[in-house]
Amino acid sequence: MNQQANTPEEERIIDAAFQEVLQGYLNSNHRKKVEIIERAYKFAKNAHAGVRRRSGEPYILHPIAVARIASREIGLGSTSICAALLHDVVEDTDYTVEDIRAQFGDKIAQLVEGLTKISGGIFGEHASAQAENFRKLLLTMNDDIRVVLIKMADRLHNMRTLGSMAPNKQYKIAGETLYIYAPLAHRLGLFAIKTELEDLSFKYEHPAAYQEISDKIEATERERRMVYQDFAGPIEQKLNEMGIKFDAKYRLKSIYSIWRKMENKKIPFEEVYDLYAMRIIFDCPDPAMEKELSWRIYSAITDIYKLHPDRTRDWISVPKANGYQALHLTVMGHDGNWVEIQIRSRRMDDIAERGFAAHWKYKDGESDEERELTLWIQTIKDILESPEPNAIDFLDTLKLNLFASEIVVFTPKGEPITLPANATVLDLAFYLHSELGLRCIAGKVNHKLVPLNAKLQSGDQVEIITSDSQTPQPEWLNFLATAKARTRLRQALRRDHQPLIEKGRAILAQALKEAGMEESNEVITKMMGYYHVNSREDIYMGIARNEINPADSIAAFKKKSQGAGAMFKKYLIDPFMPGKKTSARDRWQADEDEDLVIPANVNLKETYVLVDNDKTRNYVTADCCNPLPGDDVMGFLEDNGTVTVHSLTCPRAAVLKATYGGRILATRWGRLSGVPKFLATVRMEGIDRRGILSEITSKVSAAHGIDIRSFTIEATDEVFSGSLTVKVVDADTVDELIRELKDVNGLTSAVRL
Repeated sequence: MNQQANTPEEERIIDAAFQEVLQGYLNSNHRKKVEIIERAYKFAKNAHAGVRRRSGEPYILHPIAVARIASREIGLGSTSICAALLHDVVEDTDYTVEDIRAQFGDKIAQLVEGLTKISGGIFGEHASAQAENFRKLLLTMNDDIRVVLIKMADRLHNMRTLGSMAPNKQYKIAGETLYIYAPLAHRLGLFAIKTELEDLSFKYEHPAAYQEISDKIEATERERRMVYQDFAGPIEQKLNEMGIKFDAKYRLKSIYSIWRKMENKKIPFEEVYDLYAMRIIFDCPDPAMEKELSWRIYSAITDIYKLHPDRTRDWISVPKANGYQALHLTVMGHDGNWVEIQIRSRRMDDIAERGFAAHWKYKDGESDEERELTLWIQTIKDILESPEPNAIDFLDTLKLNLFASEIVVFTPKGEPITLPANATVLDLAFYLHSELGLRCIAGKVNHKLVPLNAKLQSGDQVEIITSDSQTPQPEWLNFLATAKARTRLRQALRRDHQPLIEKGRAILAQALKEAGMEESNEVITKMMGYYHVNSREDIYMGIARNEINPADSIAAFKKKSQGAGAMFKKYLIDPFMPGKKTSARDRWQADEDEDLVIPANVNLKETYVLVDNDKTRNYVTADCCNPLPGDDVMGFLEDNGTVTVHSLTCPRAAVLKATYGGRILATRWGRLSGVPKFLATVRMEGIDRRGILSEITSKVSAAHGIDIRSFTIEATDEVFSGSLTVKVVDADTVDELIRELKDVNGLTSAVRL
C-alpha cells in the first residue's frame, strides 16, 4: 500500500461513499445511532490517512465499501457498520484494540478484535494460513456471529476489486473464495452473496469461459424474456383473479451454475434448458397463514401446467438448517422445457436473500431457524475443541458438514432432524448423543432392521439400537458423513489407543533425537504423506506396532536436499479424494525419453510460461487431472522447486489454492514440441449397429496428431459404451477428435474424461 495525500476530487468521492452508507442505514429499520457511525468513519479515515490500495485508490474507500455491504446487502446495524469501518485499523495502523474500546465501547472493540484475529496463521510457517484463518473465523461464531458476517462483506468487496491484483494472487484469492467462503455464505443463508462470490471467482479462474457464457446469455436475452412472459402470463392472471398481492420475478441461473451444469453433463450452452426460474413473492401480514397461502398458489399453478412429480420441495414445513424457507415446484412450459417456480412470502424472501441477519427484522423470541443455526454453530464448536493435527485435515472434517446438501429424517417420536446428504444410521446416533453412537449396533429405518452404515433418505423414520457390549471400531470412519460423528469417534479411538500412542511418540522422539532432529509439524506432516496415513496418531501407533520404522523416514527426510524430498508431499494424501493413494515416485517420474528441467528461480508474481521441447520441459502435469496444453491451468511450486501444472477445475487444485496460496503460479502455455505425448481419454456411448465400430476406428485413424494407446468397447443389448485413450499434442486435438466422432451415426455421446 502506497502513501499519498488525497486530491480534492478523491475527498469528494470518499465523502459521497460514506453518505451513501449513512443514508442506507437511515432508511433501514435499525435504531438510528448516526453519531457513533460518523465518529467511527472519522477515526478510520484519520487512521488510514494517505494510505492507498494496490489499485491506487484511497484505502478508506475499502472499509466504507465493506460497511455498505454489511448494512445494505446483509442488513446489519450500527454496531456492525462501525466495526466494518474500523476492521483494518488495528491490523494496519498503530492503533490498538484498547484504543478502539476507549473510543467506541466493548461491543465494537470485540468485533474489531475478532476480525483482526482472523488474519495470519498461528501454527508455524509451514501451517496453512488460509485454513488457520478459517479455523479462527469459525471460532468467532461462538462470540458473535456478526464477525463472520462482516468478514463475508470484506471478502465480497475484495473479490469485486480483485482486478488490481497480480495473476497468482487472483488465483489464490479466487480459489479460497470458491472453496471456503462461498459455501460458508450458503450455509449462513447469504444466497445473493454466495452467488456473486461464485461468479467472481469463476471470472478470474476461467476468464474466457466466463466471457463466452456472458456473451451467449446476452445474445439470447430477448428470446428468453419472450418465452418467460408467455409462461408467466397465465400464472399472474390466475393469482390476480384470486386476489393475491404478489411480485413475480424472472431469475436467471448464475454464470457459474450454468458452467457447472455444462461441465458436469458435458453439454454445450445451447443444451442448458433451465436457464431461468420464476419466483413468486407474496404479501402475507400473518405468518401463520404463509403455509396455507403458499399451497393455494401451488394448486393454482398446477391447474395450469403439468407438474414434475419428483421435483417438489417443501422447505416451509421443514426449513433448511440455514433458515431458508420456500415451496419449490417444477412444471413443463409451453415449449416442452421444465421450469422451476419458487413460492415465498415477503418474509421468507428477505431471509433467503440476506440470511441470518434478516431474522432480527422479524425476531420474536428465538425462531426455529435460529435454533437450527445455533445447533450448526455448536457442531462447529465441537470440531474446533478437538482440532485435527493439521489445517488440511481440519478443512476435510469441516467440509463434511459445510458443503453438504441436506436431508431431513425423523425420530420415533416424530422430531425432525437435519443431516448432510449420505448420512448413515451411525451419523444419526452420534447426532443424538455420543454414547448412542459408541454403543450403536444397528438401526430400524421405517420399522425395518438395517446395518450401521445404511444411508438415510429424507423422510425416513429412524430408531437407534444399542448394545452395552459394543465398542467403537476404526472402520466406522469409512462411512460416517458428519463432522460431529467423525470427531467423537476419533476421540473415543484415541482414548482406547492412548497407551500405544504414547509408546510410539516416545520411540519417534528418541529416534529424532539420535538423528539430531526435533519433532515438528513439518516432520509429522511429511511422514503422514510418506506412509499414507491420515493423522499423527496413526504414525505413533504404527511405530508402536513395529509397522513403521522411524529410521526409514528420517533417512529419507535427510536426503531431501539431494532430490529425495519429492517423496514427502504435504498434500499427497488428498482428504477430499478419499481412497486415492498416489505414489510420490510415480507422481514425479517424467516419461523415460524426457528430461524434466527444474527452473533455477521462479517469480511467483509473474506469469510462468510453460515450455516443452522434444526432450525437455519446465513443468510436470499432475496425474490427478492430467491437464493438456490449451486447458485452463495453474502452477504449484513444489518443495524441490519443480512446477506442477493442475487443471483449474481439479479438486486437488482447489485444495492447494485454499491451503497453500503462497505457492500458486499464474501460467500460460508457451512453446510446444508438436509431438503427441499427453494422455487423454474419451468416453463414448451410443446405439449399437452393424459397422459402427469400423466407422469409429476410421475416424480415429484419420485424425492428425494422435497416437492410440487403448480402445475398449462393450455392448449390452442395443446400447454400447467405450473408452478411447490416446496420446495427443494438446486439448484442441482432443476437441477436434470428439467433433469428428459425433458425426458417426448412432454415437450419442463423446466426452473427454
